[in-house]
Amino acid sequence: MPRVLVVDDQAGVRTIISIVLRIHQFEIVEAEGAASALKLFEEASFDLAIVDIFLQGTNGSELIAMLRARVPGLPVIAISGMTALDFLSETPELSDVVCLQKPFRPPDLMRAIEAAQGSRRPSAGAAAAAAR
Repeated sequence: MPRVLVVDDQAGVRTIISIVLRIHQFEIVEAEGAASALKLFEEASFDLAIVDIFLQGTNGSELIAMLRARVPGLPVIAISGMTALDFLSETPELSDVVCLQKPFRPPDLMRAIEAAQGSRRPSAGAAAAAAR
């Protein structure tokens, strides 16, 4: 069962994502902010991260970079309801992050997951295995 870290400061958004993913046989771990996400990431391995770009107190793109520093090539979906996420593709280390605009429907989320898993860098599998 793939393990997903869901990071969003809105409990309702985390809940909706978690429900959809549990229906699709994913194991979900929720974090309300960057500090708790990093702590969880240190304690366990994840196959995917879904990160809100506008977290209270931290820029989500910085959190993604920190997660990727620990597990290069980690599949990531960046979500935002406030702006287009085109700027992520301009940052080389974040260019393969899949972007998803809020509000989104469950099929949109599942397509984003497929895209993120498909864009996984070759080193991600080895790095994830080494991290476990």
